Amino acid sequence: IPGRFLSTTSREGLGAWAFYDWANSAFATTVMAGFFPLFFKEYWNSGVADTVSTFRLGMANSAASLVVVLCAPLLGTIADHLDRRKGFLLLFAALGVVMTGALHFVAAGDWQLAALCYGLAILGFSGGNLFYDALLLGVARPAQLDRVSALGFALGYLGGGLLFAFNVLMVLHPDWFGLPDKATAVRVSFLSVALWWAVFSVPLFVRVHEARAAERVCARAAIARGFGQLRRTLREIGRLPHTFLFLAAYWLYIDGVDTIVRMAVDYGMSLGFPSNSLIVALLITQFVGFPAAIAFGRLGDRIGARAGILVALAVYMAVTAWGAFMSAVWEFYLLAVVIGLVQGGVQSLSRSLYARLIPPGRSAEFFGFYNMLGKFAAVLGPALMGWVGVLSGSPRIGILSVLAL
Repeated sequence: IPGRFLSTTSREGLGAWAFYDWANSAFATTVMAGFFPLFFKEYWNSGVADTVSTFRLGMANSAASLVVVLCAPLLGTIADHLDRRKGFLLLFAALGVVMTGALHFVAAGDWQLAALCYGLAILGFSGGNLFYDALLLGVARPAQLDRVSALGFALGYLGGGLLFAFNVLMVLHPDWFGLPDKATAVRVSFLSVALWWAVFSVPLFVRVHEARAAERVCARAAIARGFGQLRRTLREIGRLPHTFLFLAAYWLYIDGVDTIVRMAVDYGMSLGFPSNSLIVALLITQFVGFPAAIAFGRLGDRIGARAGILVALAVYMAVTAWGAFMSAVWEFYLLAVVIGLVQGGVQSLSRSLYARLIPPGRSAEFFGFYNMLGKFAAVLGPALMGWVGVLSGSPRIGILSVLAL
């Protein structure tokens, strides 16, 4: 794929970088969007009211994201000073892998431990993405940013979708795999995600090379410089109007995107839709998202990343409004197709547009703020949906509140 999609002499490094999306997207699909919300409601919160379990799920998402918010900018500046973005990526990826595998061993009804493992896995996933995004400027030239960013998301949709399809088959027919029931199959799927994430992360760590810093800096000095740089960066962002305005806009719109991704299955279950139908809808989103992400990369080349983002956001607003009033499973399927068409586009074009707006040599530091705002949105979105649902007693009003963001 990289050889046909890109025109560059460093296709091996580009492909290895993009392949990490193939690796960690298994967590985003099978765990975060798919089985964890389902299992959290039916297995770890059995007998609990729908609005209460939705609230607990929203709080777990929000708490994990809040930790990323507080740590991301400082970690980014430290990584820039040490030139160890890959090292930090390895650390967070390992945390995500271990905590995802740990979900297999959480007993029925123990929602607190399940939420803790899930929250730490999100921390590993989100923290790792900070440094993964920062490596983009090291593997792609400016003219390639839209396409390379889109390639990563496209591979993520394809890889995550393939493993998700396998896990869905395992859950629907556990006897084919020698498993006693669906609950066991879901727990085994968590182990499969951990293994997939670990194995397919290897190409990035082997093939993507970081340039060594001209000056060697010890960890203590890097931390001290990191705090100082963080203060300077906050001031500097205020003096970069385009960067500041983009970050403000991104903080608002990505909230709705992340909330829909994380809470869609829980919302569908609250409406009484069959769990099997919801899982099939997620599969549709994944496989529609693969070619659509690549198409949005080309669309960004033609009309510009900013215009492409606005097109995707207009579609998301329409989907959110429609979703609040839908009553049939076929509508959930149709909305899954529509979301698949734009989800990868808004994510990939946001990353590539921002990469053009930051000073050279400080990618991890500035992507720290980028990820901070993205995860701060995920602090507010699920919590907003959960609180509004509890206060109103209606999940429909809860999902409609996302439209305001």
